[in-house]
Amino acid sequence: MLTGKFRDFLSWHIYQIYPRSFLDTNGDGIGDLRGVTAKLDYLKELGINAIWLCPCYKSPNEDNGYDVEDYRDIMDEFGTMDDIRELIDQMHKRGMKIIMDLVPNHTSSRHKWFQESRKSKDNPYSDYYYWFDAPPNDWQSMFGGSAYQFDEGRGQYYLHTYAVGQPDLNWENPAVVKEMQAVVDFWVDMGVDGFRVDVIDQISKDFNGANCFGPRLHEFIHALFGRDKTKHLFTVGECWADNIEEVRRHAAPERDELSTLFQFDHQDIGRADKFTYVPTGMQELWNRLCAWQERMQENGLLYSLFTDNHDNGWLISRIGNDKQLRYETATCVAAMVYLLRGACFIYQGQEFGMTNSCHDSIEEFDDVESKNMYAELIKTMTPEQAIAKINFGGRDNTRRPMCWNGGEGCGFTTAKPWMPFHTLADKINLERDQAAEKSVWRFYRDLLALRCATPALTVGSFAKADLGEGCCAFVREAEGSKVFVVCNFEQENQIRLPESCGKLLLSNYGHKEKKTGCFQPFEIAVFELN
Repeated sequence: MLTGKFRDFLSWHIYQIYPRSFLDTNGDGIGDLRGVTAKLDYLKELGINAIWLCPCYKSPNEDNGYDVEDYRDIMDEFGTMDDIRELIDQMHKRGMKIIMDLVPNHTSSRHKWFQESRKSKDNPYSDYYYWFDAPPNDWQSMFGGSAYQFDEGRGQYYLHTYAVGQPDLNWENPAVVKEMQAVVDFWVDMGVDGFRVDVIDQISKDFNGANCFGPRLHEFIHALFGRDKTKHLFTVGECWADNIEEVRRHAAPERDELSTLFQFDHQDIGRADKFTYVPTGMQELWNRLCAWQERMQENGLLYSLFTDNHDNGWLISRIGNDKQLRYETATCVAAMVYLLRGACFIYQGQEFGMTNSCHDSIEEFDDVESKNMYAELIKTMTPEQAIAKINFGGRDNTRRPMCWNGGEGCGFTTAKPWMPFHTLADKINLERDQAAEKSVWRFYRDLLALRCATPALTVGSFAKADLGEGCCAFVREAEGSKVFVVCNFEQENQIRLPESCGKLLLSNYGHKEKKTGCFQPFEIAVFELN
């Protein structure tokens, strides 16, 4: 049973914002912090009570802000420190929480620490990064090629797990630990309520093994978030922990490390690898979600509920039917995920059913990972085959500018956008969805409102109801109330509903009541149990 702050986090509805693509208020084609502030009332109406802001620190943008040049300053394109102060203030006035994106594993090669470190082997910043006379192993960069880069100035190799311009920090150096503690404290003093922590499992290395889950990992996490000044924060780690024991080591309440982790098991659904589609139905998604829901509940851990983020193509383009039944697929997935027990994360555009885009040229992409992958793919296949894979798996699918409407500039900008819009922006946009008879946005609003108003759907226990293949069903119970959720999958299905089903609380097919167990493709129903 979750208690204290962890129980409170169950009611958080967190909206992930990719600032560069959210809303441009100064006409330069790039989203900015004032754009986030301008849309706070929109988010409040949707039912959002917290925002996770992707990196907005000063950066040369080799990896879209995950290469930080200065942790205590704002990217020029995004605004100023006064703008972030105003955003925090306006959020708190509305009772909303703000979660910053902390990038502790690496900096930009333009960061002052690295610029000093590369000068010599004996200056005060010399050991802020990993330096070698020769590569100590054959580690590969996540973006392709060796993870070691020779630096002419210092005459040694440095480690970069990601882009060449993202050297890894050496957490074995106590000075680095103190520097990152000071960064966290700086933002806590600014009023930040929590952090999403980028690749947290990589800050401790084992150079004779893997570049993650090193021997001092938990010591370092505790040094950041186990202090009196930081214990109150909401913290979610990006960490590829695939077993419950490792999750407990990171997120058990008594350990004073993280509040929760993103559990990525269900992110492999619908693909053989990131850029290769394989047909997979809703059943596999449900099987994995249910298994982790039960594990996390049994161990008294906070689960993170999410479908999409800035690092993957849209989930509904990998499962279900994102064309003829886009509304039905999007709303079915929403009910199946966000009526479970945990803290909810919703990615911008998800609330009106965004799908993968379809572009003809690699020039229409910005992401370094996609460009590097395309260069590798065309060595063994045609450009058309390669671009199809990038269209399917590229991170730019979820990073393209927000489509507020279908007009010129899509309500995002009055200038040329920093990256081309979705190829179906005239058909899939917020304004059109809100006006539609079948509105994904209205369903999300109603779902989040129901969740807020119903203790069983926030703090309640979870119990799977076994109704056979072809659907998922579960019961949430708390404080004397019970709610029954059923989500049908691809085919029409005759489902035996419990006799105790009472009032219909939510439907994605427009039903006011439901007396029959006949369910249409991707139909969901939420009932009170008498």
